[in-house]
This record gives sequence, structure tokens and C-alpha cells, in this order.
Amino acid sequence: MNPTERQELAGLLPSPGTPVLSSDRMTLMEAHLMQEITEEAPASGPVRAGRVASRRLRRAVVLLAVPVTAAVLTTVLTVGGDEPSGPATDSEAVALLDRIATVTAAKDARAIRDDQYVYTLIQGTDDLTDKGPDTFRRADWHAVDGRRAGLARTTVLSGPSGKGTTDMRLQADPNATTHRELEALPTDPGALYDEVWSATEGQGPTHEEAALEMIGSMLEGATLLPDVGATLYRAAARIPGITVVDDAEDASGRSGVGLAFGDGEDRQVWVFEAKHLAYLGSDRVALLDVGVVDRVGQTPAD
Repeated sequence: MNPTERQELAGLLPSPGTPVLSSDRMTLMEAHLMQEITEEAPASGPVRAGRVASRRLRRAVVLLAVPVTAAVLTTVLTVGGDEPSGPATDSEAVALLDRIATVTAAKDARAIRDDQYVYTLIQGTDDLTDKGPDTFRRADWHAVDGRRAGLARTTVLSGPSGKGTTDMRLQADPNATTHRELEALPTDPGALYDEVWSATEGQGPTHEEAALEMIGSMLEGATLLPDVGATLYRAAARIPGITVVDDAEDASGRSGVGLAFGDGEDRQVWVFEAKHLAYLGSDRVALLDVGVVDRVGQTPAD
């Protein structure tokens, strides 16, 4: 693959988001500087404003900005000795990802027209007030070709802000990753891995976590694209640091088998139905429904 092709493919990948570094993370970084030395890198592309706002940055890739002077780096390397090795590859996780990819690839792909909309229904929690989190469900309608406005309909199920439903118009965004752009991603696992790895270079908490976070941000949309979805799972299998969670639970309380990565507040778990290995979402945002409809406001059940 030549540099021009790599640049074009990288442009199709969702942006990892805006750098975020809490005081707690800074303390942890200082304590484990040998494991976490990195430099801030610019985002690889524009952030999908509508989707990021709707998820309250729950699926954004967390970037760590840790400036390190040459003197500090020299001191750390002198005191600490050899650089630490990266996360280990878990053979059980690799085998599970391979099974999920095989099941995903066997699904039928339906024909989707440019004038249709991708419908998704998610559930999660949001701290909208200082009194605690709300539990919400949100339905989104996004134009398949990205050229028409969509709709976000959010319903608060419980919480201190009170129950209710609000609609928000989603303007057509030329920088948003559309269904057609996801469809154009490479279906060769090595090629997709290379693009994700390159696009997340310099990000953190670790490069592995940043790459897996980016892959996770595409799993929802890839539900309608079996070949792309299978490739995402096979690309993820090439990234160390994933472990199997037998008793995982998604954000709506559904149980299944999970694949976890990251530590502490950065830990994330992808959750799959235990028997059929269907993607249920994550411990942060549950994917309750996904489909294609002809108009805004319509659901696949209509």
C-alpha cells in the first residue's frame, strides 16, 4: 500500500477525540512514568460532533499529554534501567475474537440505499446534574450518505433530572463518519490494523488502549457491515492487552461474555451475547437496537 492510499484510508477512521488528563491521571502518570511516557499528538481527523456529544465523550479515545524534558527522560532511563515490555497477548482473548469474527462474517449483508437512515438505540448513564447520574436511552437517525440532517431523541428513564424526552436535530456534517465511509474501510485485518495503529500513535493511556478504543468506536456502525465488523475483530486480535471476562454485563444490565482492556477508570469491556456472540455494546453504552429505515422517526419495528 502506497503512502497516498494509507492517508486516504486513515481519513476514514473516526477521530480519537480531544486530549483529556485529570489530576488523578497526572498523579498516576508520575508514579508510573516508566510505563506511560508519551507526548501529546494531534487528532488524526475531525471529531464526529453529533456522535461525541450524544455519548458524552464515553467512547472518545482518551489522550494523555505528558510533556517530558530530555533531562527528565535521561534520569528516568538511568534509574529505571531497561524499558518495560508492553501488555501481554492473551491466547484465550485471541481465540474468542476469532470466533466472534467468524460468526460476524457469516451474517448476511443487506442492500442499503443512500436515501435511507441508520437507526441506533443505546442506553447508558450521564451525570447531567451534581445530584447523581441519569439513566437514559437515545435513538439516533443518521443519513446513510451523510448528506441530510438526522435526529437524536433522548429519553431520561430515571435520575435526578427527571423523566422526559427531548429531540435534537442533527445537522448534516461533512466531517462525520458515514455508513458509506465505514463500508469503504479495508477488509484485510492487517491493512486495517496498520491504519488504526498509525492513527493512534502517541495517544494513551497506552498505544494499545488507544487503538482498541478506536476500534470499539466503530463496532456499533459495523453491526450492519459483516465483513467490516469481522475485520475489526481480527484487527483487535493483533493488539495485546485484551482479556476475557466470563461474567460481563453491558450498560443496560444484560449479561454475556466480555473482552476487557485498560485499567482503573480507563477500563472498558465489550460485551457479547454468550451463545450467539452478538455484539451487545459495552459496560458504558449498551446497543439495544440497530437497523435501516426509510425516514427519520421510524424504527425497524415499524
